Amino acid sequence: MIVLAHDRRRAAECRSDAQTVRLMDEIAAHTRTEVALKKARDAAEAANLAKSRYLVGVSHEIRSPLNAIYGYAQLLERDGGVAPEEAGRVIRRSSEHLTNIVDGLLDISRIESGVLKLNRDIVPLPAFIEAIAEMFRMQAAEKGLIFHYNPPASLPAYVRTDEKRLRQILINLLSNAIKYTPSGEAALTVRHSGLIAEFEISDTGIGIPPEDLERIFEPFERGGSDIAHAQPGTGLGLAITRVLTQVMGGDVSVKSSIASGSSGSSFLLRLMLAEPGEAPAATARQGQISGYTGPRRTILIIDDDPTQLAVLQSLLRPLGFAVYAASSGNGGIDLAQHCHPDLVLLDIQMPGVSGWSVADDLRAVDDARAHKTRHNRLKIIMVSANAHEFAAGGDGRASHAGFVPKPVELETLLDVIAAHLGLAWESGAAPLLPVEPAARLDLAGAAVTIADLRRLGQIGHIRGIEARLDDMTDEFPASLPLVLQLRERVRAFDLKAFLKLLEPHG
Repeated sequence: MIVLAHDRRRAAECRSDAQTVRLMDEIAAHTRTEVALKKARDAAEAANLAKSRYLVGVSHEIRSPLNAIYGYAQLLERDGGVAPEEAGRVIRRSSEHLTNIVDGLLDISRIESGVLKLNRDIVPLPAFIEAIAEMFRMQAAEKGLIFHYNPPASLPAYVRTDEKRLRQILINLLSNAIKYTPSGEAALTVRHSGLIAEFEISDTGIGIPPEDLERIFEPFERGGSDIAHAQPGTGLGLAITRVLTQVMGGDVSVKSSIASGSSGSSFLLRLMLAEPGEAPAATARQGQISGYTGPRRTILIIDDDPTQLAVLQSLLRPLGFAVYAASSGNGGIDLAQHCHPDLVLLDIQMPGVSGWSVADDLRAVDDARAHKTRHNRLKIIMVSANAHEFAAGGDGRASHAGFVPKPVELETLLDVIAAHLGLAWESGAAPLLPVEPAARLDLAGAAVTIADLRRLGQIGHIRGIEARLDDMTDEFPASLPLVLQLRERVRAFDLKAFLKLLEPHG
């Protein structure tokens, strides 16, 4: 009995020990889970805090250029005595700043999705760097800083790299150097040996604490000093810079000092910049474009945004294109059957209809005409603010020939048009296109519109005329030849000729 009791006690002790071990394991597991949850919670809170700082930074960054655009636009509307050239420069610079903010967000998204693609441009390196240095020389002077550009004794005339991304990296680094230097100087030093280029951006600014040297390259982060947090910005510049540099096969590093009397930072960018096998041919565009060689080409613009329509028409008409515009997909399809465009600029996102379906219908119209004329020529260029799907190269659409992102940059647009229409640009003063007398058109039902246009012309209401011509294009496709001539007179502010063109039509 004693032995049996002993065995039972030992068995109970074993079961108790096993249960204790299981409980200890469970407690340890709970502890690990709690630690992991705390880390996740802390990370989420840090991310939320960083994004909150980012939203504050973005709101500040956006507000400044918007104020400039809004202010100068009001001055121009009220004829406030400001020079149009000065207003244009400020508005363009502010618009580019807004675009850069949006592009930064898109770049982060593309990088995270693994769809960022690099171009292989042939870049005139000395002129490229000098242009960037000149831009920051002016910015430094406005802030009372000294800016030094130290080029090497010799640089390759041309290198092959992604021009946009290299410019973006250098602008990010130089912007920080100017921004975080209250007084003193900043410098850009360039070295080139073999295939390796080094760009050193140094300043005598506030410096970066050692514990922040890695953190500043994280998205939405910046240095921990009060001065750093007081500066406007989104906290994306250095994060984008590091990732772009890595994607381009280079690296970026930083050294800094916060010691009194010797503070400052130095960023070193190293990239492989290979020389092209041969010098590029002379560019087709030198100076300001005034037109193109060859027969007159017709461009149709389809966009529900009246401002976008007006801007594109104003850009393209002076170059000699016959430009037609429609504010809806159906209107554009009807218009295409009358004006037979060589190229269509088509917005993707329009109310009630997808730009893709409009492109398919336009292609069908062109195929039907090609069946009769044996000449299929229509080029469709999609225009959209959402460049992400195209960056992936997987839109899978055969109905379009190319893509242009919004906001539309004139040089990019002209490059795309020239590539798809095979154009050679001409430089110099823009020629005045002769306007032939308007023949009487069959505009049944347009009497009210004609009367409105005449009344608006008599009182000189230019904006009202432009809006009514837009309506006329949509409502009466047969009016296109007349509308084109009327627009040219309005653009020239020749209201006498405008009214004369209306005379044959009641």
